[in-house]
Amino acid sequence: MNRNFVFEKFILLYLPWIISLIFASQPTVSYFIAWSGSFFIFFMTLTGQIVPLPDDRSFANQIMRPVILVQIIFAGYMCCTSIFYFMSLLGYNNFESTPFFLPDPYKLELAAKCQRYYCLGHAAMISGILMVMRYPQQPKYKVQPEKLSKMLYYATILSFPMSVIFLKIDGLAQFANQFSSLSFMASALGLAFAIPQKKVLNIIVCFIFYALNFYSAMVSGFKEPIILSVMVLGLFLYPVYKRIVLLIFIPVMLLLFLVLPTYVSVIRQNSWGGGQNASDATSEALDAAINQGANADEGTWYFLVNRLSEIDMFSGYIESTPEKIGYYHLALVEQSITVLVPRIFWPSKPVTEQLVMKRVYDSGVINPFSTVSAKPAFIVDAYLSWGGLGVFVFLFLYGVAAQSISQKAEWLFGGYTLGTALVFSGLFQIFWRGLSFEFILNNVVWGYISMLILAHILRRARIIELA
Repeated sequence: MNRNFVFEKFILLYLPWIISLIFASQPTVSYFIAWSGSFFIFFMTLTGQIVPLPDDRSFANQIMRPVILVQIIFAGYMCCTSIFYFMSLLGYNNFESTPFFLPDPYKLELAAKCQRYYCLGHAAMISGILMVMRYPQQPKYKVQPEKLSKMLYYATILSFPMSVIFLKIDGLAQFANQFSSLSFMASALGLAFAIPQKKVLNIIVCFIFYALNFYSAMVSGFKEPIILSVMVLGLFLYPVYKRIVLLIFIPVMLLLFLVLPTYVSVIRQNSWGGGQNASDATSEALDAAINQGANADEGTWYFLVNRLSEIDMFSGYIESTPEKIGYYHLALVEQSITVLVPRIFWPSKPVTEQLVMKRVYDSGVINPFSTVSAKPAFIVDAYLSWGGLGVFVFLFLYGVAAQSISQKAEWLFGGYTLGTALVFSGLFQIFWRGLSFEFILNNVVWGYISMLILAHILRRARIIELA
């Protein structure tokens, strides 16, 4: 990969945002320019038009790197899913226009403004990634090929019980999430390695732990972990079984988007509020999702409009800030730093969820008496800090952080497979989702420390050694 890049090319990433600003007085036109602009950014970056993609591996064998997967999941969810909400503002229901519908100009203007920020954030985030992306680089450590499958096997076995242990220790629950994600990635990657090698024992063990993680996702009451569980396994198997993955996993993903809205709604109602045990709630939710029948279209459209995207909530934040509530500037960053102290050392530490929800309630986006948790996305916190400037600066730093940590992981763990595919994707999966500042900083800082500790343990065990 040529490390030299032309800075002028980066301006191309911001053209859709600039053009959408020019048409700001025409909200519908401005929205579609900004929305389609993200697809333009995807094309320009994933085809290497701005900076050449790394040439040390084929495209299929480097999907987990930030320039590809973090960008597709994070920016794809942030920027592209709002189309259904905007269609509803234009009077569409189940993809059919409503006769004599009069759109609300104010809501259209707010949605267009949100989409322009999404487009700016996408451009800034990928700029941060590309600015620091350096491949190939010589890892400081290496792992012998014959030890790789064994390493994944033991990582699968050990990480799941570690997550359970940390969950049981008061004040260390934040580490449970890291090891839970690591267990999920290790089991999926272990399966992808064991299946082509036809190692029966490894396949059985990795499948058991993958199934345990998938069951945890099923009973969680959230759509995201279920979708990610299927998607990640498909991504790991894709380099070896391209045709099978395309024929099976793509239809499965589409099916999940159709049935999960009903499934999650039922399991939350029965398990969260109804006192039903997880097993019974899951069974009932599956039956409801499979037999939703005539209500499928209505339920799916409601999900696409109101739940798939967060643009409606973003509109509420833009309404309140800075007109009613001033920008937070560095207050959210300072608050995020206080959250870093583990509760085991600070038992009276404020509850992170409550800290985050305070600004949600103050903005009026959610009623304080509501049981809904509507934590602001990363781009929302960036906007609340400094408006458009905050979106640019914080999203740029977001991209820099994701890419730098991924490269550090490859340097520490002997390359892409253990470094990015396992450790980075396992410990820093939060980069895919882009949650509030407090959750992002806490996860990244302690994930980085966990990564260094894990590298030290593997060196002591002589699983990885100096290159």
